[in-house]
Amino acid sequence: MSDGTHFTMEARRRAVDAVLEGMSKSAVATAYGVDRKTVARWVARFDDGGDVGLQRQAGSGRPRKLEDLTVDELHSIVLSGAASFGFETDLWTVGRLRRVISDEFSITLSKNTVWRRLRDAGLTYQKPEREYYEIDEETRKKWLHYEVPKIRRAIKKHRGILYFQDESNISLTTFLGKTWAPCGQTPKAKVTGKRGGVAATSAINRQGQLLFRLVKKRIASQQVIEFLQQMLRHHPRRHLIVVMDQAPPHTSKKTKAWIDSQERLHVFHLPKYSPDWNPDEKVWNHLKHQELSSHQAKSKDELTQLARRKLQSMARRPALMKGIFFRCCIAELFN
Repeated sequence: MSDGTHFTMEARRRAVDAVLEGMSKSAVATAYGVDRKTVARWVARFDDGGDVGLQRQAGSGRPRKLEDLTVDELHSIVLSGAASFGFETDLWTVGRLRRVISDEFSITLSKNTVWRRLRDAGLTYQKPEREYYEIDEETRKKWLHYEVPKIRRAIKKHRGILYFQDESNISLTTFLGKTWAPCGQTPKAKVTGKRGGVAATSAINRQGQLLFRLVKKRIASQQVIEFLQQMLRHHPRRHLIVVMDQAPPHTSKKTKAWIDSQERLHVFHLPKYSPDWNPDEKVWNHLKHQELSSHQAKSKDELTQLARRKLQSMARRPALMKGIFFRCCIAELFN
């Protein structure tokens, strides 16, 4: 992991380990986005001094301000949450952190200094994931204890393929990405003012396979059934183990009756309010915030065509899809 302009000691150690295990310096350099000479220098420093040799060396110049604020102390402040220091929410901004440092250490730092200290501590500016107030942790613990073993047994018994399934709505109102512009001159991006979107459903497995379906109507039981039929046709001789949430179209009498009639289909449901346990949620997040960021579609038909092309492109990149799958916190349970 890079802390801004420098890689952490742990990242440099992983690069050295990759070379020691037989990976070429050029391949490691490409993976880390650095010059081959940089990797060679890391290896040489490790040969000379082990882990100590990989630590960042102090540079020349004037001493840092606030030397008393250690990395551990900065981590402790940030991980405590802003609310514990009297702010309304737990989210940190540079301004809030400057105020806390000023109060705690009686020193005023510039915004750039605070940013630099955060980067040097291995902290990055991130958008939090939603965690619902309605989450029942006891129910989630029971699901891990009882349902996960059932899913594993089903996979083993039927030699089945595990998929996680989910739906989403792709909106004409696009997510706007960021760009560079002169200070004080906010750039403009042309987008449509029309409302509406395209309903979509998809499923992803641990091998990086992505199946999807776009529909022009709200997803109900019939659309769920049709997508499950599509999945079975895609794997004509294999049993499918499908994990989905408890949305009404998934648990309706019509959907349950159809699932029960399918010999090769075995469906399990996640606990309520647990989107963080569904790897397919990450597919939609990537599609909307990366592939479709600042899209120029002006109608539902244009959006449908664009979304289909982007999803097809994602489906042709199993390494990307596998990476998305294993970003989910429970994916390792089925590795």
